Amino acid sequence: MSATPRWFSDHAADHSAWYIDRFRKMAADGADLAGEARMVDAMVARGARILDAGCGPGRVGAELAARGHHVVGVDVDPELIAAAEADHPGPRWLVADLAELDLAALGEPEPFDAAVIAGNVMAFVAPGTEPAVLSRVAAHLRPDGFVVIGFGLDRGYPLDDFDAHARAAGLLHEHRFATWDLRPFADEADFAVTVLRRPR
Repeated sequence: MSATPRWFSDHAADHSAWYIDRFRKMAADGADLAGEARMVDAMVARGARILDAGCGPGRVGAELAARGHHVVGVDVDPELIAAAEADHPGPRWLVADLAELDLAALGEPEPFDAAVIAGNVMAFVAPGTEPAVLSRVAAHLRPDGFVVIGFGLDRGYPLDDFDAHARAAGLLHEHRFATWDLRPFADEADFAVTVLRRPR
């Protein structure tokens, strides 16, 4: 691991278990947890190959798999991956640091049509590794593939820095919204959902 992700350094030891239980309870209560997956599903062809980067306990990747896509989910936290495997069989769930992502070494050499980075993942990577995360995810996209990334703007990762890091990773800014249900982005927005595309 390149450095300690904020997911570990900023939380208590029992945070992962709390997070898993939180989403299990929300699902049991009938909460709508599929917003990110609906957006990505609308942007790809049927049977697309999709990377769920920072997949957590698997809610987004599982929904995409249920919609007929081939999903590989990756997270740095083994506890979250174990929960994804238990709750959502079907996709392939892997433990890996996004800043050092090399899926070919883990038996997944084929490029992806799309990737999704949801759940404020960019705010939980190790400090200073944000450019590497974007570069490593971009490297796993096929030419003309895209990544959709959402995070809160109060999470300590300035949007101007994110945009600069995306350009350095060779990704082209295509769209930006204020929510996963495509509400227009404005200066007063507290959340950003950005679509970035790898050039042909």
